Amino acid sequence: MMEVCVDNVESALNAYHGGASRLELCVALSEGGLTPTPGLLRMIKSIVTIPVFVMLRPRGGDDFVYSCQEVEVMKYDASILKESGADGFVFGALTPCGEIDKNACREILDIVSPLPTTFHRAFDICHDIQASLATILELGFSRILTSGQELTAEKGIPVLKKLILDANERITIMPGAGITKSNVADILRQTGAREFHASAKVAKKSTGSSKRCTMGFNSNKDSVFITSVELVREMVNIANEIRKSSKWEINV
Repeated sequence: MMEVCVDNVESALNAYHGGASRLELCVALSEGGLTPTPGLLRMIKSIVTIPVFVMLRPRGGDDFVYSCQEVEVMKYDASILKESGADGFVFGALTPCGEIDKNACREILDIVSPLPTTFHRAFDICHDIQASLATILELGFSRILTSGQELTAEKGIPVLKKLILDANERITIMPGAGITKSNVADILRQTGAREFHASAKVAKKSTGSSKRCTMGFNSNKDSVFITSVELVREMVNIANEIRKSSKWEINV
């Protein structure tokens, strides 16, 4: 199963037509993904028939430690996006000590229940990976999106494999970060993962750009990144071949 992270309508359509099983919807993938608007969710839900999981992340930054006010923002967004048709949610919160913020997560889980939930890559900066896995299981998340606490899932293969064994099918461990058509087969074979997460994006030349108006901190951008139908299709086909082969079972 391939989950594709998207932050615009064109990417959502391309992922859908390429054979993705699920979308992770956000905005600002350049920031690692932030909470999308209800309008974007409603539009994408109207044109695809696969599940759309929604990111709850109120700001950028890699600490995932949220103030009381930021948690309230996430709760408000969760309620609105649930009413707008979200099929599931993706979020995570940590304490300053690098542990799972149980209180914040429970408050959000209470709102989005009974929809499935993914604890996102905040997991990759937790200080105690086994304790964090146990806490996430206790809270009732459906899956964990992780690179195995490395910069890429390819580098995190040993940890991913151990996580999948330790999870023992009680929760889905979904590799993500830097997964491409050139490494997806190796990652799936070595870890035994049944799902994976990727953006499958390519650069697309911007249209109608003008040097007289720039947006954001990087004023030199003349292209945008869009999910590729072809890349999604190739990666889905590779994963399907691995699933059919005994090689997927050998290394579990």
